[in-house]
Formats: sequence, C-alpha cells, structure tokens
Amino acid sequence: MQATYPGADRRVCTLSDSERTRLLAHMCWESFFIRTGNFHLLSTFAGFGRREEFVMVKVVALFALGLVLICLGGDRLVDSAVAIAKRLKIPEMVVGATIVSLGTTLPEILVSTTAALQGALQGVEGAADISAGNAFGSIICNTALIAGLTQLLAPSKKVTRSSITWRAAMFFAISMGLIAVGLFTGKFNRITGIALLVCFCVYAVANVKFPGGENEEEKKEEKQGSLWVQLLTLAVCAALLYFGANLLVDNGIILADALHVPKRVIAVTFIALGTSLPELVTSLVSIIKGYGNVGLGNIVGANILNLVLVMGIPAAITGISLNSSTIRVDAVLGVVVMAVLTVPLMIKQRAYRLQGGALLAIYAGYVVSSFMVK
Repeated sequence: MQATYPGADRRVCTLSDSERTRLLAHMCWESFFIRTGNFHLLSTFAGFGRREEFVMVKVVALFALGLVLICLGGDRLVDSAVAIAKRLKIPEMVVGATIVSLGTTLPEILVSTTAALQGALQGVEGAADISAGNAFGSIICNTALIAGLTQLLAPSKKVTRSSITWRAAMFFAISMGLIAVGLFTGKFNRITGIALLVCFCVYAVANVKFPGGENEEEKKEEKQGSLWVQLLTLAVCAALLYFGANLLVDNGIILADALHVPKRVIAVTFIALGTSLPELVTSLVSIIKGYGNVGLGNIVGANILNLVLVMGIPAAITGISLNSSTIRVDAVLGVVVMAVLTVPLMIKQRAYRLQGGALLAIYAGYVVSSFMVK
C-alpha cells in the first residue's frame, strides 16, 4: 500500500507504510523535543537562582555530613585501637604505628596503586609519577602540621626509647637511601620499588618482634568486646574517615571557590590537607581521650608507610620519574621535620611544646613558600 506526503517544495513523495511510520514517529519526537526543550529552556532561566541556591544548600549539607563522619570515625577508631592494645597486651603506640596508621594511609595506598596499574595496563607514561610528591608532601603535613599541633597542645610524655628509636632510625635510613637514589638517577625504578616492599615486610616483622614498651600509667581496666569486633569496628571507622574526608574536602573546595577564595589558597589548604585529614582527626581525638601515644604512633607509622607502600607499590609496578624539587626540597624537609619530632623523644623520652611550635613554624614557611615559588 502506498501513501502520499506533501513536501515543502509542494511535490508529492510516495512512501511505503514502514517509511510513513518512521516519518510520523520522527515528527512526533521532533515536536516533543522542541516543546519540552523550549519549556526546559524557559524554566532554566526562570528558576536559575532557585536551583543555584539548592545546589549550594546541598554542598553545605554534604560538607557538614563529611564533618560528622570524620568525627564519628575518629572517635570510635581511637577507642577500638586502645581496646585492641589492651586485649593483645601491646603498647598503644605500636597499635598506632601499625593497625591505625595502615587504616589512615590505606586511601593513599589505593590511589597510588590504582594510578600505577592504570598506567601499566593502558600504556600511559607518568601515571604514577605524582606518587612521590604526594608521599613526601603527606609526610611533611603529618609531621609539621599534625604532630606540631598535637605536641603544642599536649606534648607526649613517658615514651620509652625502645618504642620510637628503631622506627625513627628505619624512617631516616629509608629516606636517605631514597634521596641518594633520586639525586643520582632522577627516578625510582622497579628495583627500588621492590626494595621498598621488602622494607615494609621487615617493618611488619619488626613491629611484632620488637614492639617496645611504654612508661604509661596504668589506666583503669575496662571490659572490652571481642577482638574481631574491635578489628571490624576499626576498619569501618577508617572507611568513615576516608569518605568523610572526601566529602569535607570536595565540598569545601566548592564552597571556597564560591566565596572567591584564591585557588592557590585552596590548593595548599583543602587539597594538601585532604589526604592527611584522617591522621589529623585521629591525633586530636587521641589527645582528647588521653591516649596521645596512639596519635604519635599513627604519625610515625603513617610516615613509614608513605615511604614503603605509597611509593613502593607504584615504583615496583611502573617506576616513578622524579621532579628535582621533590628530592631536593620535599624529601629533605620531610627528614628535617621528622628529626625535630623524634630526636627529643629518643633522648629525653618526652616531647616539648617548643617542638610543636617549631614544627608549625616550619609548615607555615613551607606554605608561604608555595605561594612565592611558581
């Protein structure tokens, strides 16, 4: 059966049934698109301000949710860490330097590993190169800002040499080795990455063999839950810290940009602090609860894990090309701030507020220099 359709040039086109059906469907869809498109366009102009306000309310709500999540996660994470230490009868600093630091550093480990794997599978060169800068930057932020703040507020006391000396020595040995390799070769190749992973294995075994003691006052024994329950709680709290930090940082950047805060200020505050936010919350909560050595152990352990895992895994997979400033500035500064933090602990078995002030001053200078150096 044939049908006729008057065209625009007033000629008559002969169509089959199937062609007529497709044409009618096309005409109906085009008409619907134009009508709804015009309506959507009008509603866009009419309600632009309203939707913009809704978006900002949503951003503020997500920002607040992130703050709630990191507060809840940090609070319960410290409780679980202390409960695990008591149940296993090991020092709180050891738990902070192992389980807690692994939980708070895990997001950075996953990000660097994912970047390296994507680069290897997709053939993208330099995908893992940012890992070194992030790792050394995190060490500086952890030590100079977070440890500086916590030691200024509540200096660590009664920390025995055996609990800090070998960990600090391991950090300095690995750091100096990486600086030497970086200066001579300009990269961390796969051999370097494998060596770092071996260092992680040594670190894990050493924490079991030489945990060290703590000269802490006996605290009132409290009834603790099952060990597996505490471990599960700690894992959940670490996840809350991760997602809460992401919500806080991502939406904080949007808010800051809406308030016309300069982008460099955003870069050295929200973005730089983003990966270290779990360590900050954990350290502050540990001080509030009276378990300052958990926070101290978390900082020292996280710094070691930044060296051996955050850089070790991507280096072992693809290798890492280095920027000269990463080795000459960031790596060296990381060693300096760790020395400021740990040397008094090894000599006097305690920290001082002067250390905290010095570390914060160093971090302030580091931030200011980031504005001045293009």
